[in-house]
Amino acid sequence: QVRFVESGGGLVQPGGSLRLSCAASGFTLRSYTIGWFRQAPGKEREGVSCISSDHSTSYADSVRGRFTISRDKAKNTVYLQMNSLKPEDTALYYCAAGRMFTLSPNVYDDWGQGTQVTVSS
Repeated sequence: QVRFVESGGGLVQPGGSLRLSCAASGFTLRSYTIGWFRQAPGKEREGVSCISSDHSTSYADSVRGRFTISRDKAKNTVYLQMNSLKPEDTALYYCAAGRMFTLSPNVYDDWGQGTQVTVSS
């Protein structure tokens, strides 16, 4: 059974940093594109970043230059390093696996439970 566990969220001041982790069990990440997504209250889920099996990366315009996605095959884990955080980054962050290299959440099949990120002074 495929299962993701996201962690690393929390409360941080504007300008601060967090590193999110997405640990997988039940399957091997290396064959999939792994995406990070977020959903704020009252808003649709949006793609933040994704990384392909060959380490190609993509970022939403709103986070490019501030967030970095990476994967550790040995640990079967994908990370999202978030720097220079802004209040508008506040959301529930999810990871998911898919077969297509895209930031569209609609083509991702397996989702974690999410980790909350709150950026506030």
